[in-house]
Amino acid sequence: MKLNLRVWRQPDADAPGSMVTYQVEDISADMSFLEMLDTLNEDLILRGEDPVAFDHDCREGICGACSLVINGDAHGPERTTTCQLHMRSFADGDTIDVEPWRAAAFPVVKDLVVDRTAFDRIIQAGGYITAPTGSAPEAHATAVPKADADTAFEHAECIGCGACVAACPNGSAMLFTSAKVNHLNVLPQGAPERESRVLDMVATMDAEGFGGCTLTGECATACPKGIPLPSIAAMNREWLRAVRKGGGRSVPPLA
Repeated sequence: MKLNLRVWRQPDADAPGSMVTYQVEDISADMSFLEMLDTLNEDLILRGEDPVAFDHDCREGICGACSLVINGDAHGPERTTTCQLHMRSFADGDTIDVEPWRAAAFPVVKDLVVDRTAFDRIIQAGGYITAPTGSAPEAHATAVPKADADTAFEHAECIGCGACVAACPNGSAMLFTSAKVNHLNVLPQGAPERESRVLDMVATMDAEGFGGCTLTGECATACPKGIPLPSIAAMNREWLRAVRKGGGRSVPPLA
C-alpha cells in the first residue's frame, strides 16, 4: 500500500517543531507500524536526510518504550502498543498523522522521542518493598488471598508506556501511579511502606508537573494493558487512609 505520512519533526527540545509530509510505498499490511517507520527511515537515509527519531526496544508489547500518537490516538486505532499495531489497520492511500506524547511532564527530546524519566522518579519514590537479604523465602511462607493476588497481577501489567498521560486532556499520571501503588499495597510484602508509598509517589507525581485527574476515563481507554479506571479510586482511598494515619504529617491535597 501507499501512504501519506505527516510526521512531527523537531531537532531538539529547544527548537520549534512542525509536521512534515512524507510518502511511503510498497507497505505490506503485515508490517508493524514501527517497521513502516523503519522503511521511511531507510528511504530518508538513502536520500541523505535525517531519519525520524522514535523510541522502541522489545517490539513485543512488553517494555513500554514505543510511544506515538497516531491520528490523535495514543498508540493508534487499536488497543495495543504501537509496536503491535499492524498496517492492516489502515487503508491504501490513507494520510496518517504521527506525533509524540503531548504532556508538560514529557518534554520532546527529538522528533517523536520524549523524556519519560518523570515516571522513573515516581517509581523511585515508593515503588519498592522492604525485604531481608539472603536466600529467597519459601514460596508459601506468606499467604496471599486469591483476590489480592489477582488485583496485584492486574496492576503489575502496567508497562509504563505513558499512553494514559498522552490520552488524558489534563496530562494526568494518576492511572500509572495508581497501578504502581495498588500493585504493592494489596500484598503483605508491601505493607511496611503502605502509607509512605502512596504519599511519596503522589507527591512526586504532582512535583513532576502532571495534571490533575478529573476522571474523564481517556487513560483507561488508551491503556494497552487494560489497567482499570477504578484503580484511581482505590489509590485515592489509600491516600486518604495514609493521611488519617499520618499523625500530623503535612501532605498536599491529592490532585
